[in-house]
Amino acid sequence: MTTMLEAELLAHLDVQIASARKLLSLVLAQGSSIRARDVDGVLTQLAEVQAEMARRGSLEQDRAALLQRAGMALGVPAAHVTLERLCALVTPGAATAARDRSAELRGLLAEIAREHGINRALMRQELAFLSHLTRLIGNETEAGYRPTGTGQQAAAAPASPAGHHVLDLQA
Repeated sequence: MTTMLEAELLAHLDVQIASARKLLSLVLAQGSSIRARDVDGVLTQLAEVQAEMARRGSLEQDRAALLQRAGMALGVPAAHVTLERLCALVTPGAATAARDRSAELRGLLAEIAREHGINRALMRQELAFLSHLTRLIGNETEAGYRPTGTGQQAAAAPASPAGHHVLDLQA
């Protein structure tokens, strides 16, 4: 059991690390596309991120099964299986390798979260700017502001001139 669990644990961590590296590269590429305002690139990267996340879903199922088997060997529920408890079931060399791989995986996941957060902030900034521009182009005011009033008055009010006045010096 130990040899089989050991091999399965290390192989699973390797697959998780490979997936996390791929996801990080996709998130970084998406950030580059956002900064370059490359809409097609952003959409392509988004589709690839979604596909990798779907693959990671199956990895989570594999992880749950591994934890279930380890929990049975330890006599505890799968939810109580920790890396340290898993390491008690394998050889010292495999335990060291598992700890190292787990640390690498946690680092990759933290980097992915950080870069994804940056990408989200960049997208919000770009979308806010785009919203502002479309309001200016459409000669619309900010949401909630209607200088001509509301209801029937607003509908009957003449259209405002096409030009934008930065400073009205007439009193």
